[in-house]
Amino acid sequence: MTRSNSNKPGQDMNPPIPKPSVAPYNPAPGNAHPNILLRTRAPSTATYHPRLIPTPCLQRANAKITLSKTDVESYATPFLNFISENPTVFHAVAQLAKRLESRGFIKLSAREQWSAKIRIGGKYYVERNGSSIIAFAVGSNYTAGNGAAVIASHVDAITTKVKPIPTKQTKAGYVQLGIAPYAGALNKTWWDRDLGIGGKVLVKDQSTGKIQAKLFKLDWPIARIPTLAPHFGAPADDPNPNPETQMVPIIGLDNSEPGPFVTNESSLIGGATHVFTSSQPPRLVKAITNNLQIDRQDIVNWELEVFDTQPAQLGGLDKEFIFAPRIDDKLCAYAAIEALIASTDADETTSDDGSSPANDDSIIKIVGCFDDEEIGSLLRQGARSNFLPDTIERISATFTGGHSIPEWVSQTYANSFMISADVSHAVNPNYLDVYLENHAPRLNVGVAVQADPNGHTTTDSVSTAFLQRVAEKCDSKLQVFQIRNDSRSGGTVGPMLSSAMGMRAIDAGLPQLSMHSIRATCGNLDPGLGVKLFKGFFDHFQEVDAEFS
Repeated sequence: MTRSNSNKPGQDMNPPIPKPSVAPYNPAPGNAHPNILLRTRAPSTATYHPRLIPTPCLQRANAKITLSKTDVESYATPFLNFISENPTVFHAVAQLAKRLESRGFIKLSAREQWSAKIRIGGKYYVERNGSSIIAFAVGSNYTAGNGAAVIASHVDAITTKVKPIPTKQTKAGYVQLGIAPYAGALNKTWWDRDLGIGGKVLVKDQSTGKIQAKLFKLDWPIARIPTLAPHFGAPADDPNPNPETQMVPIIGLDNSEPGPFVTNESSLIGGATHVFTSSQPPRLVKAITNNLQIDRQDIVNWELEVFDTQPAQLGGLDKEFIFAPRIDDKLCAYAAIEALIASTDADETTSDDGSSPANDDSIIKIVGCFDDEEIGSLLRQGARSNFLPDTIERISATFTGGHSIPEWVSQTYANSFMISADVSHAVNPNYLDVYLENHAPRLNVGVAVQADPNGHTTTDSVSTAFLQRVAEKCDSKLQVFQIRNDSRSGGTVGPMLSSAMGMRAIDAGLPQLSMHSIRATCGNLDPGLGVKLFKGFFDHFQEVDAEFS
């Protein structure tokens, strides 16, 4: 979630859909699935009730309880692996794409025509910049103008980025690296952390002249931002250290006599030789070339992040917590992609054109995971770009004879609904006084609807009632969060997307503690609870939408 300015609007990381841990359920009138209730009920209904939007259990014989085969707890460990093994936005998107392909989704190129590739019943995805991804499934009964069930999240996280020319003069024998904060990074939680490096490296094939992006990360921490010991008095207690001069990471030692620091060409990318690596720290270049097994002259450019390397892990006496970096918002992005897979998966093999017999509805199911949300979403891979509207319009054009007819596109938007899925604030027991009464979500209970009277979220009465009906049908609980009048609200991708397309929308995300810290906390059930609700949204969209038409 973006902080807004004041007064401004070796394990399998991704399991197959788990099989039931109890016998297949054949519901009788008046009975709810016992396994679902066991996995998702809060410890005390009376205790949690004031913070819940009421969602009574669905107890009808013909209820579409499609998630009865999903063990909510089974998503915890794969989520830990996803977080730990994909530290940069590029790694995260690449892993999501790999996961989608393993479940029959076909990659599309934005530079090619889609009309000959998209089929009724097909499942597809498209990337932008390697840092944003949109996946969608076309129902086997879809016709032009029908609606879309959309979940929009973001996959970027608070981090630091290596500067274009990060070479620093050696000081007192320390080799240092020039980095810059992305969004709210380099706050006090970044001191004394084991920091790693990775990202996207552009590599030129000298034989063909072709340039391709390769992912890179070192498997050990290479940097640390050291604190000043308290014995030094006032400087050590400074609450506002200078991020340019006092939060520069150390990456090595060099106790040789320092030579002159050349500055006359240091502003030239590639220096006088026009070789990119000539303006980069030599030891960093060596580490990257060794890792990718390439020559230094093959490197055209790179985008690198410096990040926390401590793995995500379960915590708490009963392992009911997840302690992890980058929860905001790998959590909702992961849950949304898994929900789309679960909603469109089938035992039968997906055909070569991406069609699946499980995808037998008449809508489009879409998940968008965007970059740059933490800095305003203004870039081409951000949610404020044309990425999602353009994708929907191109899908629509495929089924209107290859022409995007405005009336059909507008009809699609009007028939659609979007969940803007971004993490919410969980209640902190040490600061209860800063939370609005009855609006303080808890961990391991369920997704929290995010309300804001000043338009920082898209939530309104209609969208809340809509999602409440979805929650009833899939036996999920909804919590609610709103900031106090004397605090400021964060922003999401919801308002910018819903206003651009005129789509009904709600902001709802999983709660977490310590938002924008280098490490945060959510519940061990929360990834699975997100999958459960989001899958229910895809599964029950048509019947719920019919109630509101």
